[in-house]
Amino acid sequence: MRNKADKKDHSGYLFDKTIISQKCGWDSGLRKGRRKAPVIVVRARPGNPMQGLISVNGRVFACALGRGSISTLKREGDGATPLAMLRPLGVFYRSDRRLSAVTRTPLKTAPIRAGIGWCDAPGDPNYNRPVRLPYQASHEEMLRGDGLYDVCVVLDWNMRPRRRGRGSAIFLHMARPGLKPTEGCIAVPPLTMARLLPLLSRRARLVVQR
Repeated sequence: MRNKADKKDHSGYLFDKTIISQKCGWDSGLRKGRRKAPVIVVRARPGNPMQGLISVNGRVFACALGRGSISTLKREGDGATPLAMLRPLGVFYRSDRRLSAVTRTPLKTAPIRAGIGWCDAPGDPNYNRPVRLPYQASHEEMLRGDGLYDVCVVLDWNMRPRRRGRGSAIFLHMARPGLKPTEGCIAVPPLTMARLLPLLSRRARLVVQR
């Protein structure tokens, strides 16, 4: 079901045009004639469906996947990574812990501030959108102490249209030690993130497969 919030802003909705754009045009740093953006393939690791392998440009990197593995029927709270083609929209980062690679990504970037959250309440008009804190409905804080969102690439899962209960806050972010499973996101070590960021543009695609 498409939320009415797709048509207009609601109280508390943090509409940051540098990250969550409703248009699918070119990045400001890209021009026609440049090389084609890569397709980044994400597959479950054989024998461990809560970890994955990222393949791009002939190289393979390990990653963490959702505790619910990969699912074709993604639902809010199931801990699964959606089986889908995902488009990167932009990057949030911790300015006090910033990776130098953030400056080399073609994507729009924005620092994470203490007042930024992400709504994960399916019945709320701002479901799967960034919101200003404090916020009454269920949400997560983007400014974290564990380093997972030191670099956080927003992916377009369940964005347009947004469907209630189909999952929220699907990101590419930093991994926990040992590649422990996520709540549905794709997570990578810092060195892998530094290698992926320059490849990510609005034309790039992350293809999650089984």
